[in-house]
Amino acid sequence: MVPSNLLFLNILFEDKLTILESPESSETTPSIARMQNSDHNPTIRRRPAAVVEKISEADSNAVNDDSENIDEIRNGCGGVVESGESEKSSKFVSEELINNKAVYDENVKENGESSKGMEAPAVKFSYRPSAPAHRRIKESPLSSDAIFKQSHAGLLNLCIVVLVAVNSRLIIENLMKYGWLIRSGFWFSSKSLRDWPLLMCCLSLPIFPLAAFLVEKLVQQRHVSERVAVFLHVVITTAEILYPVLVILRCDSAVQSGVILMLFTCIVWLKLVSYAHSNYDMRALAKSLDKGETLSSYWNMDYSDDVSFKNLVYFMVAPTLCYQPSYPRTACIRKGWVVRQLIKFVIFSGFMGFIIEQYINPIVQNSQHPLKGNLLYAIERVLKLSVPNLYVWLCMFYCFFHLWLNILAELLRFGDREFYKDWWNAKTVEEYWRMWNMPVHKWMVRHIYFPCLRNGIPKGGAVVISFLVSAIFHELCIAVPCHMFKLWAFIGIMFQVPLVIITKYLQNKFKNSMVGNMVFWCFFCIVGQPMCVLLYYHDMMNRKADAY
Repeated sequence: MVPSNLLFLNILFEDKLTILESPESSETTPSIARMQNSDHNPTIRRRPAAVVEKISEADSNAVNDDSENIDEIRNGCGGVVESGESEKSSKFVSEELINNKAVYDENVKENGESSKGMEAPAVKFSYRPSAPAHRRIKESPLSSDAIFKQSHAGLLNLCIVVLVAVNSRLIIENLMKYGWLIRSGFWFSSKSLRDWPLLMCCLSLPIFPLAAFLVEKLVQQRHVSERVAVFLHVVITTAEILYPVLVILRCDSAVQSGVILMLFTCIVWLKLVSYAHSNYDMRALAKSLDKGETLSSYWNMDYSDDVSFKNLVYFMVAPTLCYQPSYPRTACIRKGWVVRQLIKFVIFSGFMGFIIEQYINPIVQNSQHPLKGNLLYAIERVLKLSVPNLYVWLCMFYCFFHLWLNILAELLRFGDREFYKDWWNAKTVEEYWRMWNMPVHKWMVRHIYFPCLRNGIPKGGAVVISFLVSAIFHELCIAVPCHMFKLWAFIGIMFQVPLVIITKYLQNKFKNSMVGNMVFWCFFCIVGQPMCVLLYYHDMMNRKADAY
């Protein structure tokens, strides 16, 4: 038995080959005109108006009552067709019938005519050898006009599969050729265990935030003036950065220990500057507010200018560099989620150590100074080092910016977890620096860039000053633990300024292209970082050779 919806469609498209024309109107529809102009004109029969009205009402009732059944036809659930065709063929034909009716209804809507009494497309014209196969202009999926409108998820999966296969082969080949090169004391050697002065220095750094809190309390109680408070904060922040530098330089410590201490020192310094600058600005704003106005009502959150030790402690351990009296907080701590992230952290840290020991160290040790040896050999070493160095850099990003900062935010219920944006899609170097490290970017914008603009410094000058501050801290974090000041990191960061101009020019010249993105990847990851690694390694080896 054929279902009612199939019967309705059969009647609708077969029976309406005739002209459904009321006595009041004898106009010929466009489809009838086409039929009359064709070589095989069908016989035109007239029906009474009552029949026309009856069929039209039946059509509308069938459409309303069988809408769910039509959906079943779309899903291939319309029942068994008595003609003996397979279920797949029935579904295919049913979908085409519904599509033809949809096209017809759309044409009726465009022409402003009522579907009542109109002729529907006939089934006899569908799937004919003479039916047009090309109806409109289309572009190839990989053409320049359509390539960015297509989904390339399959190609991305292919790249991932090829990447895994190629690197698996390289790992097996490396193990077969060189064996297991990872030393047992990679992360914690006997030398690093003797770096107790650095450990004591790290544990004593909280003295400086406490001193900053005491200064703010004195200012709040009006025991010291604003100028004296600014001077005291300058002394505190300067002492906080010089104290670890002197400890590292006086001790023959491991490079890893020195890097960790300098990173921790720079984080504390940035937090102290934000703490002092924000409190100074909140006091200035509080004086300028009208009577009855508060900072909390202006920013729509709890923003009291009262100095609280509890707020300072939370700020010093929170995954942010910008101080404010309160932060958005989550409702609870997801303990299971924290455990999963810790497991990922351990896995990716181990993978990073494996790449360093198994690949980077042998390449670096078997290289020459890139500025003193053969040029082609130096290029070959840089390119060979670029791939494992890129893997380590990506693992470091994932471990620190995604895993560690999110773990810390979860434990502290810190709500704003935008620690990075999609920097991998950056079309200019400027976009990369705005999206790569959001805590530092927000600090730079808040305490360097906008204050420079408010003091009349041009935008370009403010950008250069921001890069200058960043270059100084990059040099401190690398040069101090290595016990040498060659300024390679400083030069590398300041070289970003002309790259900002170049990539911005390329982006403006080639609209909607990824030319700037390719320039960023080439200069920053393929050339810049491997070159800095080789330069610092050979300079450090030369320093040790001169010392002996």
